[in-house]
Amino acid sequence: MLDFRQLRYFVAVAELEHVGKAAEQLHISQSPLSRQIAQLEERLGLQLFERSQQRLRITSDGRTFLYEAKALLKHAERLESLGRRLGRGETGGLCIGYVSHAIHAGVLPKALRQVREERPGIHIALYNLTAQEQFEGLRQRSLDIALVCEPIPAGDLDLLAIPVFQDPLYLALPIGHPLADKAQIAPGDLHEQDWIMVDGHATPNRRERFMARCVEAGFIPQIRLEAAEPLSALGLVSAGLGLALIQQSIGAGSNPEVVLRELPWLQQSIGLWAAWHRVDLRPIVSEFRQIVLAGAEY
Repeated sequence: MLDFRQLRYFVAVAELEHVGKAAEQLHISQSPLSRQIAQLEERLGLQLFERSQQRLRITSDGRTFLYEAKALLKHAERLESLGRRLGRGETGGLCIGYVSHAIHAGVLPKALRQVREERPGIHIALYNLTAQEQFEGLRQRSLDIALVCEPIPAGDLDLLAIPVFQDPLYLALPIGHPLADKAQIAPGDLHEQDWIMVDGHATPNRRERFMARCVEAGFIPQIRLEAAEPLSALGLVSAGLGLALIQQSIGAGSNPEVVLRELPWLQQSIGLWAAWHRVDLRPIVSEFRQIVLAGAEY
C-alpha cells in the first residue's frame, strides 16, 4: 500500500524540482525528505528523478506518476471532506466537473440555482477540468456529474452521457469593420481576413474542423492569433486584431465594441453533454442530473 505522506512529499518535490524548497514548504528538513523520496522510488522500483549536482529533474515516468498521484491525493481530500460532512449529519454533497462553456451557456448556473432552492444546505464542489480529466473523475468516483463539450469515448462501459445544449457559433467583428453592416456575409468576403482562433481544449479538433469547413465554403482563413477562451478572443476582436467565431450564448453584450453576425453557410456549433457513471446509488446525484436534463436545449 502506498504511503500518502510519501506521495505528498513526492508531489511537492516534483512540482518545485528542488528538495530544499520543497522541504521548506513542507516544514521538514532536507535529509528526511530525500530519504522518503528514495524509499518511494525503491518501493516502486521506479526512478522518479534524475539527480545531478546542479539540479533535480523529474523523469518522464515520474511525470506520469505525478499526474496519478495528484489525482489520488485530490480524491483522498474529497473523501475526507465527505466523511466529515456525513459525521456532522449532513446528507452528502455534489462534486461537479465542468468546462467554462457550461457557465457561458447558463446550463450550470441554472441547475445550481434550482438545486440550491430545493436543498439549501447541500455542499457543492465545482471543478473546472478538461473533458478527459472529468471522465477519469467519474470513473474514479471523485466526480458525480460532468459537463463537457464532447461525448464520452465510444464503447465506454462505465459512463453514460446525454447532450443538453447546442450553441451555434457566430462571426465576431469589431464595430466599424467593413463587413459589420453588410446584409449578408458570403465566404468570399472573408478571403484574406485575419482570424483569432479560440483554444480548443474544451472542443477537440475544433481548429481542424473549422479549417476544413472554410475550405469547403471557398476560402482559407488566415489564423494570426490564438486566445485561451472566448472572452479573451472578444477582447482581441474589439481591438481590431482579427475576426473570431464565438458562441451565441456569450453574446455581443459581453463586449460593446464587437458585433456578432450569423453565418448560415458555415453551420458550426459547440455542443455540451452531461455525463455520469452508470452505477450511482445516491438520490441527490440523480436529482441533480434530472435538473440538468430537464433544462436541456438541444
